[in-house]
Amino acid sequence: MSAPRPLGPEALPQHQANIENGKLLYTIGGCINCHKPDPANATADASLPSGGAPLKTPIGVFYPPNLTPDAETGLGKASDLDFVNALQRGISRSGTHDIPAFPYTSYAAMRPEDVLDIRNYLMTLQPVKAENKPADIPLPFFLRRGIGLWKYIGFSDARWQPDPAQSASWNRGSYLVNGPGHCGECHTPRNIFMVRDDARAFAGGPHPEGDGKVPSLRGLVERQRYKDAKDLVSAMQFGETLGYDKLSSGGMGAVQTNLSKLPEADVQAIAEYLISLK
Repeated sequence: MSAPRPLGPEALPQHQANIENGKLLYTIGGCINCHKPDPANATADASLPSGGAPLKTPIGVFYPPNLTPDAETGLGKASDLDFVNALQRGISRSGTHDIPAFPYTSYAAMRPEDVLDIRNYLMTLQPVKAENKPADIPLPFFLRRGIGLWKYIGFSDARWQPDPAQSASWNRGSYLVNGPGHCGECHTPRNIFMVRDDARAFAGGPHPEGDGKVPSLRGLVERQRYKDAKDLVSAMQFGETLGYDKLSSGGMGAVQTNLSKLPEADVQAIAEYLISLK
């Protein structure tokens, strides 16, 4: 039960690439937030996801890899199937389990067409030669083998499904929040096995970096955090510029920056969905 079980070629849909959609989903996913270059490298272009910046987690420090299309150190030699298996199954090109500091547990819910669009967008970026750095974690081989057991109890490959009782906008917001936005990775508490407790989805919990807490996204109006969905839209678009507390700094700073770049219809959809969480 611990061996990786990658998808086969039959899992790839016939799909015409939509690079603009890929860029949009890349932005919603905040890929640059984790895959930015090491800040110690003063010559690196901070706008490109060449990886290397340290990502602290409770089990050690990870250095997210290079997502530019460099053939030697990035995604240049990765196939579409390699990319889909990484994002939707947490399986590396070498066939090993990826540790879920990489949020494939949310990306698994995405439409594979959208995953392929992200890949096609990444292939338009300037290639950067940036060697990937191994994670600073104890016994990485045994940990990755153990991830197979963790996946057995904590990983679902179920795709997101629309709610026919809700509006098209609400469903769009639900998809963006639960799939590419992977908001539940931080805002949903976890059990003793570090599995998301989806019975308490978006109820908040300990910060994944081990310092402080992540707030609940439920009852945002009832708790008087925001007046209504329109108020939440303004908060996501303008953050502390318009006086919305704790949105443009700290852990949410980069997230709010990404949200501010989205089409207004998508920000409204996200707000509509979040406000509905009681």
